[in-house]
Parts: sequence; C-alpha cells; structure tokens
Amino acid sequence: MSEKRMPWNQYFMLQSVLLSMRSTCPRLFVGALVVRNRRIIAGGYNGSVAHESHCIDVGCLLRDGHCLRTIHAEMNALTQCAKFGVQTEGAEIYVTHFPCLQCTKLIIQAGISKIHYQKDYHNDEYAYELIEKSGIELDQVDLTANDANTLVNFLENEQTAE
Repeated sequence: MSEKRMPWNQYFMLQSVLLSMRSTCPRLFVGALVVRNRRIIAGGYNGSVAHESHCIDVGCLLRDGHCLRTIHAEMNALTQCAKFGVQTEGAEIYVTHFPCLQCTKLIIQAGISKIHYQKDYHNDEYAYELIEKSGIELDQVDLTANDANTLVNFLENEQTAE
C-alpha cells in the first residue's frame, strides 16, 4: 500500500466522525457508516425520529437516563439500507463509539460481518458475548491527530491548487 494514501480503516472512520457532526442529540455525537466491498452503502447519526423535534432545538426527552427522541446512528444507517433495499449481509459497520446492546442486536440481525469502532462507551458485557457467539469480528480503530491533520492538509492543498 502506498504511504501517500490513507488506510481504509482510517478513511471510513473519519467519515463516521464527519457523520457524527450531524447528530441532533447533544448527549453523544455518534456516526455510523455501513460499507460493503470498500463501498459506502449507508450512513447515519444520532438524531430524532422523522417528523419529531430535535433535541438540540427543544431539549432531550429523558426516561431512565435515555433520550427517547434519539434513534442511534447504527439504527439510522441500517434502517436506511432497509428503506432503500440495500443488502447488509456481509457488510461492515464503522461506528465512532462501541455499539449499545440494542444496536449490537440489530447489527447481528442485519448480517454485518465486522464492527469497527473508535471509542469505548459503556461497553456492555452481553453485547461482547453476542458478538463473539455470532462470529462478528470486532476491531477498534485508532484515529490519531495525524489522520485528522492529513485530511485538513489535503483540503488546504486542494484549495490552493485552484
């Protein structure tokens, strides 16, 4: 692989980070990207159900420590695949944070073969157990400041080239 090109894992994870910037629940900014054969098939972020107000506009609707308005990034990405008839069997998912238990169940049921995540976040032991039993690979992707700087430098160089 060329030293001049960003590795695939960092490339897709940075896109998940970018997606997380669209999150509308301020409790946690999460992005998820579904990829099959190194092609992006869907993306999602933490946000409200369609036709519902956004937490950033009206505040969170909390019950038992959870925001009821928010659909998790993984759920948004996978339901986008369902909505548009895009196959998820054998795909991989890139998520900025370790998936919650409910998202882990959805990922398994969708036939995702590998979960890439950047940050640990309330990692559930039962989620680990389910992931192991299902044979899904788990990969924590390390994003460094250098990865972000590579993106910024690229953008700056593109602007000066014009």
